[in-house]
Amino acid sequence: MTSASDHSAFPGTAKSYAPYADALQAAAKRDSLFLSTPGHGGTTTGISAGQAEFFGEHTLSLDIPPLFDGIDLGVDTPKDEALHLAAEAWGARRTWFLTNGSSQGNRMAALAIGTLGTGVVTQRSAHSSFIDGIVLAGLNPGFVSPNVDEVNGIAHGVTPDSLRHAITAHPEKVSAVYLVTPSYFGAVADVSALAEVAHEAGAALIIDAAWGAHFGFHPDLPESPVALGADIVIMSTHKLAGSFTQSALLHLGDTEFADRLEPALARAFMMTASTSENAHLMASIDIARRDLVNSHDAIADSLDNIRQIRARIEGSEHYHLLSGDFMNHADVVDIDPFRLPIDITSTGLEGHAVRKRLTEEFDIFAEMATATTIVALIGIGKSPDLSRLFDALDRMRLEHDNDRPAETVAASAGIPALPSPGKLVALPRDAYFADSELVPAAEAVGRTSVSSLAAYPPGIPNVLPGEEITAETVEFLQAVAASPSGHVRGGVDPKLSTFRVLKD
Repeated sequence: MTSASDHSAFPGTAKSYAPYADALQAAAKRDSLFLSTPGHGGTTTGISAGQAEFFGEHTLSLDIPPLFDGIDLGVDTPKDEALHLAAEAWGARRTWFLTNGSSQGNRMAALAIGTLGTGVVTQRSAHSSFIDGIVLAGLNPGFVSPNVDEVNGIAHGVTPDSLRHAITAHPEKVSAVYLVTPSYFGAVADVSALAEVAHEAGAALIIDAAWGAHFGFHPDLPESPVALGADIVIMSTHKLAGSFTQSALLHLGDTEFADRLEPALARAFMMTASTSENAHLMASIDIARRDLVNSHDAIADSLDNIRQIRARIEGSEHYHLLSGDFMNHADVVDIDPFRLPIDITSTGLEGHAVRKRLTEEFDIFAEMATATTIVALIGIGKSPDLSRLFDALDRMRLEHDNDRPAETVAASAGIPALPSPGKLVALPRDAYFADSELVPAAEAVGRTSVSSLAAYPPGIPNVLPGEEITAETVEFLQAVAASPSGHVRGGVDPKLSTFRVLKD
């Protein structure tokens, strides 16, 4: 893989094509006889007929295995060029294509920073995959709490002062900091200032920008964290940038830590990536990069459409965009216009119930919900008509106004407030590998968890391995598990009637 700073390998590289995807297409057009994996051989005959009927013959022909001459085998291959172009597009020193999502990137980052030391400060609202990485790498985590909107159940970002305090409070030297921006609701933190605080302490800064792959590709969008001093940045191109589900990127910034982190990330990539990476996903990332770079007009049109949608919501007497108030928080310096956190309390329904009814009755899929809010997102470059969404919300609101039977907020707000974390009494890795036992939920209170338990959406861990389980956390997780669209990752059973804890 070629560094973005090494321009000699691909002189005069054009940005208007997708080298990996184009090479894949060329290979698919050849009349090849595959006596190798994948077993379907790129043909529609025999048992592959069902695959071809469902996915299409062209999809099968593009399923080229790794280490293929003319695609990724050799020196300065089309894949190398695609990686170079991606690093150039996002302003990175080096970029990796991830086919196991940003979850792979989070685990890569945790393993890589383990080469710097074990002390890490992580935002408490980190994704569960980074907690998995802490276990894998044997890190000793300290936490910095994000600003939380308790009324709407929204975690924002952290301030430079709160980060500085968390670094100082950690019992050992902090070698890395892991923060999340933008948030699940579109709040953007001050990455430049946070990078300055981390670097002053001698710590590398990792930014989980899973929701921000489109940042920096238009003047009216927030700047990419890669350009703001972050050392490692993880991005899910599939979330808003248009690539296939499970495709993502990890960027290494051109910073003071780059020389140490680059070989560590390369090793971590080999440990976390499949040796049979999916060609469709890598081609999709390559195409998404090409289109982000070359679709200025489509992005501009999409932004105009978003402005009209946001104005319609704010001009309504019934609905409100919570992001309009985000800038009043000290930790927020910008917002992502493509995420729409809509206050739906005027419907008389709890947000999870609204999301469920939108899906089941109106065939509308919102990204996530809290008790008061649904979050809709618009892919960059897309300009959908959201009249259908507003019509559905109005129907639910009018049902409630007419006193028709409906699940009201008062009756359905069974999910308690987000609980404070319990005390970390053992390192996550030690707890994960320790002897454990299953106990009923009531007996789990006060015991030490060996599991990472995260309420979905959004997937933020509420309990970590090595953390004390509190009564509030048990109540919260059981309520999420019982809600119409809730799920708890890591639970022993769907209802969380039992918990896995350290054996006494």
